[in-house]
Formats: sequence, C-alpha cells, structure tokens
Amino acid sequence: QKKREEILKMEMVVSAIAGDLVNRFISFLIKKHESHANLEKKVERLQQLLRRVHMVVEEAEGRYITNSRLLLELKRLVDAMYQGYHVLDTIKYRVLCSSSEEKEVSSSSNALSLVNSINCFRTNSINCFHTTRSTTIFDHLESSLENLETMVSNMKEFVFLVGGCERMSRSPYDTYLYTDNFMFGRQVEKQQIMSVLLQENIPPFAPTVLPIISTNRVGKKTLVAHVCNNDRVQSHFSSILRLNGESICKTEHGAFIQAGRTLVVVEFTSDIDDESWQKFYSSAKRMGKGSKIIVISRIENVSRLGTIRPMHINSLSLEEYSYLFKVLAFGSTNPEDHPQLSAVASELAVLMGGSLVVANVCADIFRKNQNVQFWQRILNKYRNVVANNLSVFREHPKLLMERDRQVDIAKLVSSTSAPLRLMPPHCEDDDSVRDLPKVRFGDLIAGSVVPPKEEFELVAWESRIPPYKKYVNVAKFSGEVNVSERAVLPSKKRRRFNQNK
Repeated sequence: QKKREEILKMEMVVSAIAGDLVNRFISFLIKKHESHANLEKKVERLQQLLRRVHMVVEEAEGRYITNSRLLLELKRLVDAMYQGYHVLDTIKYRVLCSSSEEKEVSSSSNALSLVNSINCFRTNSINCFHTTRSTTIFDHLESSLENLETMVSNMKEFVFLVGGCERMSRSPYDTYLYTDNFMFGRQVEKQQIMSVLLQENIPPFAPTVLPIISTNRVGKKTLVAHVCNNDRVQSHFSSILRLNGESICKTEHGAFIQAGRTLVVVEFTSDIDDESWQKFYSSAKRMGKGSKIIVISRIENVSRLGTIRPMHINSLSLEEYSYLFKVLAFGSTNPEDHPQLSAVASELAVLMGGSLVVANVCADIFRKNQNVQFWQRILNKYRNVVANNLSVFREHPKLLMERDRQVDIAKLVSSTSAPLRLMPPHCEDDDSVRDLPKVRFGDLIAGSVVPPKEEFELVAWESRIPPYKKYVNVAKFSGEVNVSERAVLPSKKRRRFNQNK
C-alpha cells in the first residue's frame, strides 16, 4: 500500500513537471512567433522608410543647393539612409547564416576573429555587420528605425525648400548599369565646392583659395574633376588651368595668367615654402575678377595656403562603401535575388577596409561571373591576404598602401608560397614609363593568369571617369619580408595642361 502511494505521488509530481514544461514550451513558441512577426513588421517598416528617404535624397542630389543648413540636413539624410540599408543587409545575412546553407556562406570562427581585427582597424567597428553580443542587430534595427522615423516626420520643410532650388541638367542613367562611369556619393561635398566657386570673392577681391585635404586614394581628384566638368562651373569660368606643386615653383608665374575669370587647380604631392607660394599667389591676383584657386593635397600643412576654411575629404563610411560595392558588383542584377552572393559581398566589403581601387577591381570580376563558389573563393583569397598582412606587418593592406609601404599579396596566387611584394601604386597617364611585363590585378585575383617570376607591372585599376587615371603597382617575388622595410616608388612628374574653352 505504501509503495502504491509513493508511486502515485511520483506520478503526480512527474505529471505536474511535464505539464509545466509543456506550458513553458508552448509559451516559448508563442513568444518566438510573436518576436518573428514583430521583426518582420519592423523590417517591412524599415524598407518603406528607406524608399521614401532614398527618393528625397535622389531628388535633392539633382538640385543646386547653396544653403549650408540644407546641405547639412542632406548629409544627415544620406548617412541615415546608408545606415538603414546596412542594417537591412545585416538582418538578411544573419537569417541566411542561420539557415541550412550556413556552411556555404558564413565564416569560420577564425574568419570571425579576423573580422574583429578589421573592426579594430576601422574605428567605427560597432557599425560592422558582425555586431558584438552587447549590441545586437535588434538594437541597430531599433536605432535605425527611430532615426529614420524622426527624419521622415520632419522632412516636409526640407522637401519644400529643396523644391525651390534650381535643377541640374544631366543625362539620365541607370544607377545599377552605369555607376562605375559616374562619381558615387560626395554630392554634399560637390555642392559645397561649387558654392565656393560660384560666389564672388570677398574684398579686396583676390582669388579665393580652397584647400581640399585627404589621405591617398579617397577620390579628391575625382571629386574636383567632377566639379570642373559641371556645366554651370564651365560656363562661369573662361578657362580652367591644372598645375602641380613642382610646376608652380619652376614656371614663370606670368605664363599662366588668363585674361578672363580663371579656375586654377593645383595638386601638391609635397609641401611648398611660403616664399614660392606668395610669388605664385601674387601673379594669380592679376587673373580676371572672380578667379578661384583649388589646392589638392594629402599634406595637412598645405591647408595653411587657404583663404577660407579647408575641406577635409574622409573615406566612405562602411555603410556607404558596402552599398557602393554591391551596386558595382551586381550591376544590372538585383541583389535581392541572390542572398548568398549578397552575404559574400557584405563580408568582403568589411575585409577590403574601404579601398576604392580594390572594390572596383573585385566588382569588375564579380559582374562577369556571378557564381557563388567563385565569389566565395575570391573572399577566401582576400581574407587570407588580410590575415597574412595583419600577422606580418600588424596593419591592414589599405593602411600599408596609404603609408607607402609594401603589401604581400602572395595569398592571391595559389601556385606560390614565396612572398609577392606589391609596391605602393603610382598614377600614370595612358603611356607607361617602365618596360616590364604587365598583369591586370583582376586577372591575378580571378586566377586566370600566372604572374611572371621576374618584376612586373600590376595594372590595378583604370578609372572610367575624370581624371581617367591608371593606377599601376610594381610587384615581384622575393625572400622573407622585412617588417621595418619601406619601399617608396618615386612618383612620376605630372604634366601641366590647360582646359580652355
């Protein structure tokens, strides 16, 4: 009888525990379903807001905006828009990685560790698509939604004021098809430069000098060339003259004097002494009324030459850079139809560290071969290149290039274990001054060519937009790389040329 009572009690306890577990499990499923449904609603709302904001941004970028406050608001809208797109891509990446295809598109734990190292390289690591545990993707989604909701609710006045600005005349083009032939982004900076150029000079009416400062290869010369090609700028100046720092020190300063209103663009690869600059500027004062001077350099000290506040051009944010890379890589293909390719592109955008040259090279070969295995192979190659340089040099390849250091790209070539040193790039015009074998960087990455054993020229990228520069590196196989070694390629003297009407 006692045993039966004990068994009965045990059955009641087990039944109670089982019932509690079942209730908890059902509650968990309900909460999970509600959470999933809530997430879908928020993602759908984010997409709606992005469509509205993108429409307004595109319209604003096609107007001449001279009001500094409007430009500041446009900058905020653009930043919020790309942040929203980045959060959207992150959510899709996470969903894909949690699916049965995780092995094909997600990184191993070593890759995640590498991306965390890249995060340290990029100061804005919290915005990376690999978020930390303390800050989840849901936090980013909430933040992005709140930010966009606020902007959209206050956008009526902005839209009204922008509608009163004169519309730019430009040829229509499809963004997905022709972005590689047009300058991407920088619309706020472009408008700010144009505003300076089209204003009258302040008394005593000497030429205004606008310094534009940035690190190497972030697009400052492309930005200035894009401004100079604008119809309104070209009609405002009777001539546009391009010089370099060396030429203004050696040329008779009176030789460049033009009778009418002139725009002079001067690029400095090294600093200039005050005496030489004052001689040049004194001659420039004899140019026509309303003339302007733009100074381009990566040297911060050159900003002292300006008569107004210098403009600093920063690298694209990760969100904007990732968006650009996907537009270039997919071309006319819709990324929504290829989630695996989109996930690979998201990770590669982080690994590339903001390099515009590498982005254009990889995007070019991706457009020609939109195969998941091919994209994944390129991702693995570049991941190994970054990991190797972080291990040997303790720096990302992009930083090494910015500091005129060598980069080891041997991991791009599967047929060798010897270091393949890539020298800092230099810009050339159409002709080459070196009689070396030439290899295209895209062909090397794709594995369609075998690099020569001797020294060779690696044609990294030929720009399709003004100023149509060709970026060329010298590469060679060698022994062990000395971490402290610096190899600086002598820059080619640039020619001076005029662009007269």
